[in-house]
Amino acid sequence: MALTAEELIEIERLLADADAETSCFVELSRHFPQLAWARCDASDVADQPFRRFPRFDLHLLDGSDHCVQITADPTRATGIVLAKRNVTR
Repeated sequence: MALTAEELIEIERLLADADAETSCFVELSRHFPQLAWARCDASDVADQPFRRFPRFDLHLLDGSDHCVQITADPTRATGIVLAKRNVTR
């Protein structure tokens, strides 16, 4: 199932919160169980993020073919990678 525009808006709203922490991963994966979720450090992902937020880079996963890959097309997205950036205050 592809990521809908409404789902993407809600995900972006939650991640845009400057205080969003790793716990938002649990909240998001619980709220959107139909999507595959992965988290990692931003330095682990060489691809450009779909969106950048104060603490996370958002990458879209396309798992529709044999191999999972990063995509920039939300209509092909079947999952999300949250890549946490090291933020100093």
